[in-house]
Amino acid sequence: MLLTVSKRLEFSASRRLFVKEWSEAENLAAFGPETSARYGTGRNYVAYFIFSGTVDPTTGMLMNISEIKERVDQVLRDGFDHKFLNEDNKTFTTIPPTTENIARQLFIDAAPLFSSTSAQLVACHLSESEERSATYFGTGTVESNYWLEFSAARQTTSPRLTAEENQKLFGVAASPFGHGHNYRARLTFGSDSDPSGLPLVRFADIQSCLESLRKELDHKNLNQEVLALIDQAITTENLARHIHERVREKLRIGRVRLHERSDFFAEHWDGEKYFLGMQIPFSAAHRLHAALSDEENLALYGKCNNPLGHGHRYLTEATISGPFDERSGALMDFAAFQTAIAEAVQPWEDKHLDLEIDEFRDKPSTGENIVQALWPRFDSRLDGRLVRLRLWETANNRFTLRKL
Repeated sequence: MLLTVSKRLEFSASRRLFVKEWSEAENLAAFGPETSARYGTGRNYVAYFIFSGTVDPTTGMLMNISEIKERVDQVLRDGFDHKFLNEDNKTFTTIPPTTENIARQLFIDAAPLFSSTSAQLVACHLSESEERSATYFGTGTVESNYWLEFSAARQTTSPRLTAEENQKLFGVAASPFGHGHNYRARLTFGSDSDPSGLPLVRFADIQSCLESLRKELDHKNLNQEVLALIDQAITTENLARHIHERVREKLRIGRVRLHERSDFFAEHWDGEKYFLGMQIPFSAAHRLHAALSDEENLALYGKCNNPLGHGHRYLTEATISGPFDERSGALMDFAAFQTAIAEAVQPWEDKHLDLEIDEFRDKPSTGENIVQALWPRFDSRLDGRLVRLRLWETANNRFTLRKL
């Protein structure tokens, strides 16, 4: 099992994407119309600094998450926040400040600040807009993400099942009158290394690919108007696979995540791997307090050590994998998935974790300990198919436990 802690920070900057040695046409094909912004154009960036390590059994923390902000803030102030990156940050005088390159440089600048801590920086994820993000990993791997939005109607059904089986498995979604979704698909492209600093995918290539997908899928009835899906099971899993196959005809893609609603998604990866993810919130109170002196607890946890406690609207996200049923086109019954995770968190709803939940009688209710305590509650209800569990304590603090 691997536990990671993620801290979300924001900064704003301007940039111009271009390579001096290239022609105007070459820059346009690689970077799109943004390359013409001679004096820079702006972004409100969101950066996620992701750490891994061992949880201290006394404090219940992998690391003090407030220290991440304190240390990284200096990096952001010195080289990124409210800067014209091409000229104010020496790194980008020689390579373009693409999303991937900014994520890489944030990692390079921040990692040494944590060399003396037990937890180490393992990745930096950078979002520049709702359509574009990238991740740089400590291993040197780079990932580029592009998002596609489209609206479509469908009847969730499989031609390989009887009418009764379809009704039992898909419920109201199997109605012959159909229903619709506003879909969001994330296309992820990866590289083991990218020393050139140039885009993993050229603007012209990804735009052509996205436009082709929109033309095929947007405002269509998936069962009747998309030729490749006729006589196929119309499920979120199969639709994610279809998008993956379509993109792979033109570009080397690693995986596709398809959201049919904000709290539910399916993923299809190379190697015919399938995943389903679903979110569910719960509300609870807690107090961070360890077997230390009052002074030590206050210094360690700050305002979270308030004797009367405080609370959060926690958000969990469970991701499962396992055998894919080609006959139904489903990885798991949606309703069963939803019921399982609801049952997992229900006993904690509107409780004070330290005073009413057995798992925290003798350990502090940190995000690290909460996500580890939730894992068996989820996994036992999901037939041992849980592969990743995420917990947001706030929008800025995320804790993730995953199978290796």
